[in-house]
Amino acid sequence: MKRIRINQIKLPVSHTDEELDRAVQRMIHSTTSSEYTIVKRSLDARDKTGLRYIYSVEVTQDTVSPKVLSRLKRNPNIILTEQKAYCFADMVTGETAASSTPHTTSAFYAGGLRQGQALKYPPVIVGTGPAGLFCGYHLAKAGYQPILIERGMPVEERIREIEAYWAGEPLNPECNVQFGEGGAGTCSDGKLNTMIKDKTGRIREVLRTFVSFGAPEDILYVNKPHIGTDVLRDVVRNMRNAIIEAGGQVLFQTCLCDIQTRPEKNSDQSGRLLSVTVRQQGVLRQLPCECLILAIGHSARDTFELLYRRGFELTPKAFAVGLRIEHEAEMIKRAQYGCSREADILPAADYKLTFQTPEGRAVYSFCMCPGGHIVNASSEPGQIAVNGMSYRSRNARNSNSAIVVNVTPADFDGSGPLAGMEFQRAWERAAYRAGQGRVPLQLFGDYKAGRSSATLGGIIPDIKGQFALANLNDCLPKFVNNAIIKGIMSFDKQIPGFAREDAVLCGIESRTSSPVRIQRNEAFVSNIAGVFPCGEGAGYAGGITSAAVDGIKTAEAVAKSCYPHYE
Repeated sequence: MKRIRINQIKLPVSHTDEELDRAVQRMIHSTTSSEYTIVKRSLDARDKTGLRYIYSVEVTQDTVSPKVLSRLKRNPNIILTEQKAYCFADMVTGETAASSTPHTTSAFYAGGLRQGQALKYPPVIVGTGPAGLFCGYHLAKAGYQPILIERGMPVEERIREIEAYWAGEPLNPECNVQFGEGGAGTCSDGKLNTMIKDKTGRIREVLRTFVSFGAPEDILYVNKPHIGTDVLRDVVRNMRNAIIEAGGQVLFQTCLCDIQTRPEKNSDQSGRLLSVTVRQQGVLRQLPCECLILAIGHSARDTFELLYRRGFELTPKAFAVGLRIEHEAEMIKRAQYGCSREADILPAADYKLTFQTPEGRAVYSFCMCPGGHIVNASSEPGQIAVNGMSYRSRNARNSNSAIVVNVTPADFDGSGPLAGMEFQRAWERAAYRAGQGRVPLQLFGDYKAGRSSATLGGIIPDIKGQFALANLNDCLPKFVNNAIIKGIMSFDKQIPGFAREDAVLCGIESRTSSPVRIQRNEAFVSNIAGVFPCGEGAGYAGGITSAAVDGIKTAEAVAKSCYPHYE
């Protein structure tokens, strides 16, 4: 079976499926319909009077005609390709990475992996965000019977807890927008685009897995895929059930409290894992453990403190802080697509904006939510942090994005690996004070002038949670405020109206990525033998897809070092 990749098929956004079929037939000189798969679809909006979709498709044929072979030589947009599928077993054994025929019945899945040593106890995975879920899913399928522990609640109960907080109930520090089944991404836009490069097929495996558990099929080919928080909740629950069906366990309201180790002699490691202590619904319990995966997420601050006390090698890392900005979704759509009839049928528009200040600070849009909401994403009492969230439909009245500024360890007051975390905490406390316990909000014109806002303008805030008019200049360092103002003024040149006086700002956006990196070696092991740092919280990912990919890579690393064998 031959597969032909056809790139650069350009059609109006209002095209029909039949028009795409005919375009594919023309490219391969076929007079009959051919079976094909859409590989990628992106929007070309450079010409506002002629909006177009650009497709890449793969055609499947038993044989390739001489005419098509001739076109292959003359047209760089038509190439022969191979369909490659990710295979966990092959990645571990080194047989054939991303082979076209996954060895799902190989000896590996029967527990017959020869390298490494047998585990006496199932691996424990801390956290059920994308890194923990994908790590647990692949280990469970491979027979490792992993135990996933999650400090928060199952997604159904978690959503009720979050909505109660947004309605004015006290914050639950153990279950909120940051903590609970699915991790922080479950209460966001569910964006799946990533900047990482991966030739092994892991990214495709992540998307395919999401689809198999209920995500829309278009995430396999749209240029900037997103699931939406409402759909992602079902996907997460289905993944949990699949892990349990494959022999794993998922323990909710179970928090990692301590890690027991012993000194490691004649080794590069500082110690070796013995067991972990967890608090399960208020009761302390010790679990014997030889393999611990730390998929803790970027907001597990008490866990960072625990690791620091227990001698784990941590280093501070750069991240970004800033504010959320809201505009009417229709304004952003017209600026990006124009006012043609074809623009009317398109969904809410996104944007990606960057600017560098004369002082060398990077200012950029982050986690842009077309037709979305701003949410109170706090996780510690007495502090305020915000994030963006969209449902699958992306049909809310406003569009929002974080406008953030890079900060580095040189900007943090104090020293040590947790200085960035304390930097976040200090400014989140300032935001809490400014808003008197609610999300502080300000119009851009007042922000520029340095005065508190007294009234709203023409943009009605769309915020999940209570908010209060305040002065956001009190919520961030002066150099960050100055950079944000310069960035927004610059962005107005690309999107007219972006810097309008009544644009709504709120804050603070402080959880862009982990402020800490948990060091690991090439085998994905920390300085404590048996402990595998993983995902965004450990400092090795930035978003749902990259965290899921790192979860898969960590599962591979575990399997390379040990195989399941329980007494």
